[in-house]
Amino acid sequence: MHEEKAIATLAGTCGGSALSWTLADGVIELALHRAPCNELGSESLEEFERFVTALARMEAEAHALIIYSEMKPGFCAGADLRELYQRSQGMEKAAAGKSVRDFLERIHRVLNLIDASSLTTIAAVHGVTFGGGLELALACDLIVADKMARFCFPELRLGLIPGFGGIPRLKRDVGNAVVRDLLLTGRSFNANKAQQIGLVSQVAGEGEALRAARATAAQLKKFDRATAAAAKRFIKPIPHEELRREIDLFCELFARPAVEAGLRKFVESTDAQPYLP
Repeated sequence: MHEEKAIATLAGTCGGSALSWTLADGVIELALHRAPCNELGSESLEEFERFVTALARMEAEAHALIIYSEMKPGFCAGADLRELYQRSQGMEKAAAGKSVRDFLERIHRVLNLIDASSLTTIAAVHGVTFGGGLELALACDLIVADKMARFCFPELRLGLIPGFGGIPRLKRDVGNAVVRDLLLTGRSFNANKAQQIGLVSQVAGEGEALRAARATAAQLKKFDRATAAAAKRFIKPIPHEELRREIDLFCELFARPAVEAGLRKFVESTDAQPYLP
């Protein structure tokens, strides 16, 4: 009876100021709604940690997870760079480095749990899907994008690399040539290009990504969950060793003066959307 009550509670809307989730008809929908564009900082991470704890309980009652954004600019602009800059200020270098490493290890744990979920997971993306936002989408099994979506790893402008697992997951899914293009040039891909290279599984009309993702989730309900989960484990291994090495490299780069200068330039920008290339 206690477990039934817990599931009933989870079937309602749960969450906080950065994200919330619902469970209905076997589909979990995780909505991102932190202004201006779902930047991933401490607040978002804490709520994501609560979500993955709930996800472990909800999986028995679901067959699919959809992650989408309620914010007009896009899916997610990536890490909260203003918060990251603050981590480099007012403390010793060693303490700042430890703080960054702790944050990365926590967010890697969250994304690894989403990646390894027994459910089929779908990112329904639109607009800005940059940096950590692209890394969140890459943790999902399928990316459904509206035609206005754009994908980018702009981290090299800051003297950094993607730090939320993006390089190993992108290499796993689409290969080294695409990784080099996105990482080393910093340029963005539109939805059609992303589909051509195998990053996106479906392109929908403007504003239609969530509808298309829901239609896909309904299709998934026709199949045996245990079979789908077994197939996912077989075709989607998690590159744990490379993910650990990515954290080490990010922390090594973060200690360089060029990174502090790049973050300061971002923080001091008067552009309404400084994350755009």
